[in-house]
Amino acid sequence: MWLFNSSVGRKFVMALTGACLVLFVTFHCLMNSVAIAWPEAYNSICEFLGANWYALIASAGLAVLVIIHIIYAVWLTVQNRKARGSVRYSIEKRPASVEWSSKNMLVLGIVILAFLVVHLIQFWAKMQLQEIRGVHDVLPPAAGTLFLQIAFEQVYTPIVYIIGFVALWFHMNHGFWSMFQSVGWDSTVWIPRLKKIGCWWVSIVIALFIAQAIVFTVQAHNKFFLRDARLRDQYKEMLVPMYEKDFGPDAAQTIASWPYETFSMQMHQMGEQFSNEQFVAAMAQQNPEFEKQAELVNRTVALLDILEEGQPKEVNNPMFMGQPQQ
Repeated sequence: MWLFNSSVGRKFVMALTGACLVLFVTFHCLMNSVAIAWPEAYNSICEFLGANWYALIASAGLAVLVIIHIIYAVWLTVQNRKARGSVRYSIEKRPASVEWSSKNMLVLGIVILAFLVVHLIQFWAKMQLQEIRGVHDVLPPAAGTLFLQIAFEQVYTPIVYIIGFVALWFHMNHGFWSMFQSVGWDSTVWIPRLKKIGCWWVSIVIALFIAQAIVFTVQAHNKFFLRDARLRDQYKEMLVPMYEKDFGPDAAQTIASWPYETFSMQMHQMGEQFSNEQFVAAMAQQNPEFEKQAELVNRTVALLDILEEGQPKEVNNPMFMGQPQQ
């Protein structure tokens, strides 16, 4: 098959997967902008992109694109080096920045891959993966702003992200126009135009990413994602379906009607009782569901302690650590 057996076919696959990834990066940039302009809507998007079938298909498709892009990039690099031998790169009259990035696309790709791994650990592994595994944890998986708080309050996060964004700029700036060249759109008229379009597009996207990282860092250190009243109400609403499942619709309706302050006070009062193992054991003999209910209450109290004090009082208490759903 020509997509595998010919250099032109392999470059076409690289161009196609690269175009899809450029569009995804642009979408991700716009999604992050929502977190600044309207953080509650950002959480709603995170909930929509949770463990639903369409989101899982999209995530799997994106993963396949990334893997194919990496495989073909390594394949083409090895092929080019074998073909050129000791003369690895021909001398062309091109801007220095483009020449450097064209020579180091694989290295830039490795830097971006390392950055992607960090990003997945900080967000995807704690959000969609937790939903896939069916794990109840202290932080609701759809609370994207809380994971922004956890990630960007770390000193290393903005440094790692900015390095990753700079590498991404070089990689995408060269890749944008070269993917058109790979599919045959390489006229002397259009290539300079595509280089300018690509430079503007990529520069705007990366500038927004860097600005977002800076804003998120400032907001995290100011505890905005923990203290904002509208976000606190939204976090409470995320818990309502869990209480409906474990306590019934009446309890869930009552909790939904409480303002955040009342909810916090009531949960802390319940938590004092439900953290008593002897009390829980005695009540569990009368109600087999009580242990699960106590676990939910204690996880809720831990979340409230994070929102109000920065961390749960009993982070090692097994009653509210992440447990698989039953």
